[in-house]
Amino acid sequence: MAKRDYYEVLGVNKDASADEIKKAYRKKAIQYHPDKNPGDKEAEEKFKEAAEAYEVLSNPEKRQRYDQFGHEGLNGAGGFGGFGGEGMSMDDIFSMFGDIFGGRGGFGGFGFGSSRSGSAQRKFRGSDLRVKVKLNLKEISTGVQKKFKLKKYVTCSHCHGTGDEGGSGMDTCPTCHGTGTVTRTQQSIFGTIQTQSACPQCGGEGKIIKNKCKHCGGEGIVYGEEVVEVKIPAGVAEGMQVTINGKGNAAKHNGVPGDLLVVIEEEQHPELIRDQEDLIYNLLLSFPTAALGGSVEIPTIDGKAKVKIEPGTQPGKVLRLRGKGLPIINSYGASTGVGDLLVNISVYIPETLNKEEKNALEKMQDSENFRPNLSIKDKLFSKFKNFFNKQ
Repeated sequence: MAKRDYYEVLGVNKDASADEIKKAYRKKAIQYHPDKNPGDKEAEEKFKEAAEAYEVLSNPEKRQRYDQFGHEGLNGAGGFGGFGGEGMSMDDIFSMFGDIFGGRGGFGGFGFGSSRSGSAQRKFRGSDLRVKVKLNLKEISTGVQKKFKLKKYVTCSHCHGTGDEGGSGMDTCPTCHGTGTVTRTQQSIFGTIQTQSACPQCGGEGKIIKNKCKHCGGEGIVYGEEVVEVKIPAGVAEGMQVTINGKGNAAKHNGVPGDLLVVIEEEQHPELIRDQEDLIYNLLLSFPTAALGGSVEIPTIDGKAKVKIEPGTQPGKVLRLRGKGLPIINSYGASTGVGDLLVNISVYIPETLNKEEKNALEKMQDSENFRPNLSIKDKLFSKFKNFFNKQ
C-alpha cells in the first residue's frame, strides 16, 4: 500500500510553519490516541502514520529532503534517511514525541490517562553522529561505497546493553511505582495545576537496576568504535545529507540508536564545472583551428573525448555532448537520465606577432572574407541582447 503524502496526513499546506505542523500533529494524536480508541487497530495505524509524518516534517533537514525527493528520498541505509518508524513500538513514539502532549504519552487536561502504567515508560534514544565525505565527479556519477571507522557509544558487550550485572534484573521504581512519571500539583490564581515529568530516580524507565554492570556502570553503553559501510547514491551534490538509520550512538538500556548523517562535500574538478546535472568545459581554440576546422580532445568524467570543430567556428558557440553529464534525480530520488557536457568555445588571439605572422595577417586584412558581416555580428551578440532584456 502506497504511503500517503505527509502534508495530507497532518492536513496542512506544504508551506505550513513549524508551529502549524506541531498543532496539526497534536490534534491528530489526540484524535487517534490508543487510550481514546482502545482496541481500534485502524486508529492505532493512523496514530503511527501521524507520528511518522511529524517526525519528518518537524525536522528541517528531513523535511527538505522529503520536499525534494518524496518518500523514496527517505529510505533507510543506502538512501536518503527518513523516519525510523518502521517496526517502532507505541512506546518508541511516546518516547520521541511525548513532550508535545505536555507529558509523556498522556493527555493531562484532556481527560485521557496513560494505560501504560506498570510498565517501563521510557525508551532512551542515542544521539546522531555527523561525518563529512569528499567525492569527486567520477564517484558522484556512478555512486560509491564508503567505509567509516566511527568513535562512538556502542552496546556494552558484558551486559548486552541491559546495564545489570549477571542478569540480576530490575526492581520497580519506588518513586514513580513503575509509571516512569511523577506528577506535581501547584496552586495558582487559575486554580490547581498538575504537571507531569520524567521520574528523576529512574529517568522515566519505571524500573531500577538491582546490580549495575561493572563495565558500563549500569548505562548499557560504552565508548568504542565501529566500522560502518555507507552506500552513496549517484547524482548527489554539495551539502546533501545521506542518513543511515540506527548507525549513530547506541542508546542506554537497549534503546533506539541514533542515526549517522553523512554530509556530502564535492571536490572541484580541475577542468570541468558542474551546473546541476550538466557539466561545462571551456574550450580555447587557436585561430587557425577555428577558421580551418579540425578535431580536438576534451576531458570528460571518464577520460577524454574527441569533438569535431567545423570550419568557421565562432567564439561563443556551445557544443553539446549528450549523456556525458551527471545522473538526473527526480523528486522521488530516482534517476531519470543523465545530463550533458556543454563545450563553451572561445578563440585565442595572439597578443604578440613576429614579422612573418604580421605580414601574413596584413595581406588577409584586405580580403572581403576576413571582414565581419552583420549576420555574424547579430548571431554572436544575440545572447547578450537576450541577457540584458531579461534584467
